[in-house]
Amino acid sequence: MQDNAPAYRARETEHLLTHETLEFITPALWPANSPDLNPVDYQIWGKLQDRVYRSQICDVDQLKSHLIEEWEYFQQVIIVEAVRQ
Repeated sequence: MQDNAPAYRARETEHLLTHETLEFITPALWPANSPDLNPVDYQIWGKLQDRVYRSQICDVDQLKSHLIEEWEYFQQVIIVEAVRQ
């Protein structure tokens, strides 16, 4: 089941996405649900998100711009610590 949908609905959804979305990755290729899969994301994204949202974001382009700008100034020590943990 996906999102508590009955199994037949999930299969229908997967079939639709497989045929309609070129870049759809089938559930067979999804990684296992594991908190160990990418723990770095939790620490890095949280810190990056705090920095990006210091100012109001008006649209997607501005969000992309803020993300790129803040990533350029992101301290390597934060990334190293996240990986080390």
